[in-house]
Amino acid sequence: MVGMVTQTLRSQPALDVAAYLARIGHAGSVEPTLATLHGLVTAHLTHIPFENLDPLMGIPVADLSAEALGAKMVQRARGGYCFEQNGLLAYALEELGYAVESLTARVVWMRPEGLDAPTTPLTHQLLVVRVPGDPRRFLVDVGFGGQTLTAPIEFVPGLVQQTPNEPYRIGVRGDEYFLETLIGDVWQPVYIFADSPRPAIDLQVGSWYVSTHPASIFVVGLTASMIIDGARWNLRGRHLAIHRPGEPGERVRFENASQVLALLMNTYGLDVGGIGDVHQRITEVLDS
Repeated sequence: MVGMVTQTLRSQPALDVAAYLARIGHAGSVEPTLATLHGLVTAHLTHIPFENLDPLMGIPVADLSAEALGAKMVQRARGGYCFEQNGLLAYALEELGYAVESLTARVVWMRPEGLDAPTTPLTHQLLVVRVPGDPRRFLVDVGFGGQTLTAPIEFVPGLVQQTPNEPYRIGVRGDEYFLETLIGDVWQPVYIFADSPRPAIDLQVGSWYVSTHPASIFVVGLTASMIIDGARWNLRGRHLAIHRPGEPGERVRFENASQVLALLMNTYGLDVGGIGDVHQRITEVLDS
């Protein structure tokens, strides 16, 4: 693995930004402004699904280069998870003139102990983005699946910030920060992170871990999420949850892998060819 990592950390071809913009359906301005940043985040989330088919099929996600991510998510009409989603967006934003830093986080979402949960690995990537001429810093995250930020938020602790879906805020915990979101009338922590940019090698190690560890949720079960008509469409195994802002949630239970696969291909728009017998693997993890 060392040789492979060394090779991928060498100078990398730039992302084909025109192809990326076409993939996400962004036909507006590409001037590096805050308005453009909002538009890119929205377009990305509504066109590139969060999904874990590669780890589920036993394919490690080790190459996070612009070339590899562009080939998979732009050219092959696939999605990806955090290291891929935020990695792809980071390459695009840098090419467009934004300053981008990659941070890593420890996920505590849906853990009963919340912020007091036992320490977890740094298995999530998020971005801090600067707009030219603007002194503010913005937290951007298109890679947290079912509860990902649907808009950039200012990196200002304590400030409640509304997104097109839920309100979010950044909290302080010792020398670290945490992101939390308001679900109903309860603030729920999402992840804990340090304001410390991470080099590419740290991101590659994290991605290798979550795509190969035998207990990883991405290895043992199917996950897919997307923003569709403003709603969160969150799939886990045979179970689909649809969350529309301000409305009661909707839940669907699929009877078999064929129905799940149809959703992935026809609604999420995924090309699942060339990675093995996806139907059989989904059948095995319908209830995982």
